[in-house]
Amino acid sequence: MNVEALREDFPILSEGMIYMDSAATSLTPEPVLSAVMAYYEDHNANVGRGVYRWSQVATQRYEVAHEKVASFISAEPHEVIFTKNTTEGINTIASGLDFKKGDVIITTSVEHHSNLMPWMRLKKYGVDLKFIKPDAEGRLDPADFEELIGERTKLVAITHASNVLGSITPVNEISKICKNNNSLLLIDGAQSVPHIPIDVKEMGCDFLAFSGHKMLGPTGTGILYIKESMIEEIEPLFFGGGMISDVSLEEYSLAKSYDRFEGGTPNIAGGMGLGKAVEYLENLGMGVVRSYEEMLTERLLTGLFDIENVEIYGPLNVKERVGTVSFNIKGLNSHDVALILDEASGIMLRSGHHCCIPLIRGLGVDGTVRASLYIYNTTEEVDKLLETLEDISRSLV
Repeated sequence: MNVEALREDFPILSEGMIYMDSAATSLTPEPVLSAVMAYYEDHNANVGRGVYRWSQVATQRYEVAHEKVASFISAEPHEVIFTKNTTEGINTIASGLDFKKGDVIITTSVEHHSNLMPWMRLKKYGVDLKFIKPDAEGRLDPADFEELIGERTKLVAITHASNVLGSITPVNEISKICKNNNSLLLIDGAQSVPHIPIDVKEMGCDFLAFSGHKMLGPTGTGILYIKESMIEEIEPLFFGGGMISDVSLEEYSLAKSYDRFEGGTPNIAGGMGLGKAVEYLENLGMGVVRSYEEMLTERLLTGLFDIENVEIYGPLNVKERVGTVSFNIKGLNSHDVALILDEASGIMLRSGHHCCIPLIRGLGVDGTVRASLYIYNTTEEVDKLLETLEDISRSLV
């Protein structure tokens, strides 16, 4: 992968700043921006609504975007619903699945609030929520799921990769445990799909939610995969135009494809941009993306380990994690470190609790500094981060 050539597709990088907050929102390359603008400039019409040429072109390109995303995760186009983000996807399942009093949901203490709050809300309807905790490095053990799962377990909801610790969850093994116990599996793929090859059939999950804006796509774009056998088991989150096959004053029937979950006018331009983002990543090759990020992550972890007063959270083995690395400098608040990095070296990264308050409290800290790497980051940028952190650490002596 020619990173220098790739960086030319990201005009925002010409400002000389170092962006390391891709776990929150990735940067957007020119081909994606062009795809969004092409919709507004060339065929700005609603989808599935008209027989005139602009509407037909928009509809065809919107459908192709679904096909591209489906292929990217080895799903079928009718199994892929466009949402505005991962949060909406998870809430669609939490609200649309027929939970009953006494049902059990198993999740973990490493979850982002978006994969925690929707399940906590169900407690008021008599649903039991049970938690599995990670080991000291943030790894989740399938044996813990085997021990906790039971005949009342309706759903297991887990992150594929932690947005704080970077740790990768062994979803394939957990999927087999769920299948053996007739339990459904939802995976929060917000931090995994942009960085590692994904095959929903191989994973064996029933639901997968992830965000387009974390994988080079426009903001306001997300994806919810629903396994074909479960599509008619989920009640849509929204009802309105475009999602029915027939309706009378007495009854209605929903569309059979993804349309049933996309009531109202969707984010058409965003969907087209998302399709182009997926195409961009596929042209790079997700195996190549994964290898490059492993190299950067190894460099970062090794450098952090050698800096005095730095405490690292999450696995040290790059094979067990993505390129999201949380750390602290002892004696300094995480926000103060982030401000110094920005002001001293133009390095932009996240600080605080990262929408994971239970996990952060479990670590015994108020927050962490988080560097999250992606395809446009370079070894020179990693070295600049390490150099600045070393200067900060020395200033404490």
